[in-house]
Amino acid sequence: MANIVSIIATPNQSSRLLGVTNYVEQQIREQGYELSTLQVTSIPAEDLIFARFDSPAIAAANALVEAADAVIIASPVYKASYSGILKTYLDLLPQKGLDNKIVAPIFIGGTIAHLLSIDYSLKPVLASLGARHYISSIYATDSQVTRTGQGDDIAFELNDELQERLDRAIQELRVDLTRRSL
Repeated sequence: MANIVSIIATPNQSSRLLGVTNYVEQQIREQGYELSTLQVTSIPAEDLIFARFDSPAIAAANALVEAADAVIIASPVYKASYSGILKTYLDLLPQKGLDNKIVAPIFIGGTIAHLLSIDYSLKPVLASLGARHYISSIYATDSQVTRTGQGDDIAFELNDELQERLDRAIQELRVDLTRRSL
């Protein structure tokens, strides 16, 4: 069975992005795929900021990506682009770290105004890392994800339209992974 890694790059642990990624990860696990989650915030900040390529935490994160057949890259949109924490991690991936990987970009932003941020800010960087095969990108808006509860009891509800788009993207990922294994 294919191996998938989900790279989540939000510094906010109550971010609506987590509602989206939790849904995607649950659906992928239910289909029997092996899934690892890499919360970029779990990597020591000094290792990221000072580009410590030899850091055990960076090496472990990069090993997850290297072993993956598919990589989900999830970020909130800040200033019309992805989060700075994602950029610091992507800078530490090997030059061809996404070569031969299926990539699934997922962004969330306050409005639809930044819909093209995946295409104009993220994909050029991913291409420099060897990414060539993408499934349909998902851009969600905050209004499509309702935060319920708070603290340790935080939960999220996705609207139907967003769930349908996520389900189609997950199906596309499944089909692409199946084709690769033939």
